[in-house]
Amino acid sequence: MENFDHFDQEVCMHFNTDSDPFYGAIIPPEFGNSLFVFPTFEELVHAENDQLHHYVYWRGQNPTVEIVERKLAAFERGEICKCFASGMAAITAAVFNSVRAGDHVLCISNIYKSTLELLKYLDKFEVSHTVVYSTDKKSIEKAIQANTTLFFLENPTDMNLQLIDLQLISRIAKPRGIRTIIDNTWATPLFQKPITFGIDIVVHSLSKYLGGHSDLVGGAVITSIDIMNQLFNNEYLLFGGIMGPREASLLLKGLQTLPLRMKCHQENAKQVASFLASHPAVAKVNYPGLQAEESQLSKKHFSGFSGLLTFEIKNANYEAIKRVINRLRIFKIGVSWGSFESLVISPNYGNNVDELKRKHISPGLIRLSIGMEPASALIADLNQALS
Repeated sequence: MENFDHFDQEVCMHFNTDSDPFYGAIIPPEFGNSLFVFPTFEELVHAENDQLHHYVYWRGQNPTVEIVERKLAAFERGEICKCFASGMAAITAAVFNSVRAGDHVLCISNIYKSTLELLKYLDKFEVSHTVVYSTDKKSIEKAIQANTTLFFLENPTDMNLQLIDLQLISRIAKPRGIRTIIDNTWATPLFQKPITFGIDIVVHSLSKYLGGHSDLVGGAVITSIDIMNQLFNNEYLLFGGIMGPREASLLLKGLQTLPLRMKCHQENAKQVASFLASHPAVAKVNYPGLQAEESQLSKKHFSGFSGLLTFEIKNANYEAIKRVINRLRIFKIGVSWGSFESLVISPNYGNNVDELKRKHISPGLIRLSIGMEPASALIADLNQALS
């Protein structure tokens, strides 16, 4: 973790932000114009027919957004990227591009609840889905149906933070013609590069670590040129869920500090996770960085670990969850994660315990987004809340 990949550092800092085209400006400008004009009608027609590679209208390509897209594609070792107005807009585009009526989607263990809601919504279009909670080869293969065309997964998995062998997933999927999509928001491209393990599409919520300052909402899809050619002309242009230049400019600034921020998030999270693992009120800590040296999957996939972790209290009920969360002072109560501030939340809302158990999630689970405050202060806050 002390030494980042030099190319990744270059991507975050300077890649594709040459100041020469912008009169020496060290920060690329925000192109806020909604349309672009042409010297001749013939040139407009040519550009309209290939909007992926020409500036015609903001809904297709924008120079500020394109700078970020080229960075993210290089960062993930993918061929091409398109940025969206939110993480869910990116996920929706990727999923809709991958299925048609009559298809089946297999979710590999726990995924983001809004992604699962999207898959439930697809029932109206005769696209079904199931979840397999065991991540071994036999269980996954057994869960595949004759009409399965898509695997959707996160690594680590949502809430429980289990690890999945991405190479295994690719080897199961490709011979069967099944497409694979992974949400790589937890690890960021700095710590995990799923495309290098054979995954077809990577999606991100840019609102989290890549933005890093709780001031933008955005999403990204990184994939091959072949897949993007189809996705751009349909789910991108037609759905219209595009990123604006202001958000792209904020994202550029977030990327510049990403390696430094992720180092701090990781170091703080390891200290907090170690403290929680030894606390008498804690039943379990879910954090891939806690025992990384003993985990072959950790060594295989990750060059580092982010600051999102979960833990389970022994008194696993809603009242106990409330007491712990409401006692915290440095940790702010709120959704989302991945920014400079520390946040806390629980999936236990008091009326959904049966649902949590069906999803193999402990009713005593609390999620922490470890920010950039001193680790000692965060530990002291947790200690007084758990006492």
